[in-house]
Amino acid sequence: MPNSDEVFAVVTEHLGGNHVQLRCEDGKERLGRIPGRMKYRTWIEPDDIVVAEPWDWQDEKATIEWRYTGQDADQLRREGHID
Repeated sequence: MPNSDEVFAVVTEHLGGNHVQLRCEDGKERLGRIPGRMKYRTWIEPDDIVVAEPWDWQDEKATIEWRYTGQDADQLRREGHID
């Protein structure tokens, strides 16, 4: 579950390298950055549900903190946390 400074987001497009396009639950489109600790261990693809932390100094960008598996995303939908 996201902290107070994090939001749920859906990956809409993989832009190459360690960047993806995100549609966040607060209604904003952001450029998401996949950190090095996740880059080769966790594959992030379009339509994945992630937790993103928007940058303080550039609100149009965010760092991906966690990717939910398909089963976990379904559970979040059933509980009403995401649409």
